[in-house]
Amino acid sequence: MKAQIKTPIYWSQFIFKDWKLNLAASEKGLCFVGSQNKPFEELVAWAGKRFPGSSLVEDREKLVPYAAELMEYFEGKRKNFSVPYDIHGTEFQVAVWNALCDIPFGETKSYSDIANNIHKPAAVRAVGAAIGANPVLITVPCHRVVGKNGSLTGYRGGLEMKIQLLDLERQGFQ
Repeated sequence: MKAQIKTPIYWSQFIFKDWKLNLAASEKGLCFVGSQNKPFEELVAWAGKRFPGSSLVEDREKLVPYAAELMEYFEGKRKNFSVPYDIHGTEFQVAVWNALCDIPFGETKSYSDIANNIHKPAAVRAVGAAIGANPVLITVPCHRVVGKNGSLTGYRGGLEMKIQLLDLERQGFQ
C-alpha cells in the first residue's frame, strides 16, 4: 500500500489597517482566507478538517501573491481576484462558489438569486449552507449575498466584517 504524501499548507497573517486575516495556500493555490481578527486556531481547525495530516508552515513569501491582491482590494484598486485557488467541495458547493464570483463588485444578490442562477430554485437553504462553507472569504465574495428583502444575514466572518466589506465596495474606487 502506497502512503499518501501530505503536502504542506503555507500560511501567513495578512494585515491591513485594523484588519488581520490568516491566509493559507497549498502548492496549487489559495485555500483559506480567515475571518477578521480571529485567532490562528480558526485556521488550525479548518486545516484539520480539509487537509488532515498536512502540516501548517508559516511562509510569508509563499503568500505574497495572495496578500498583494487582497491589499489591492482593500486599497480600492481591485474588483476581482485572479489568483489560483485550491478549494474543495461538492459539485453543488463549487457551483454556488462559482456563482458568487459572478456577483459584480459593489452589488448584492439574494440566496434565491444564487439558487436560480445555478438552476436549483428550490435549494435556497442548501445554497446558504454552501455559502457558509466557503473557505476563501472576500476572494470568493460570499459577503455579497443578502436576504431576499435586502437584510444582512449570517456570515462566517461575522456580520461586522460583512458590513465593512459591503461598505468598502459601496465606496467604490476613489
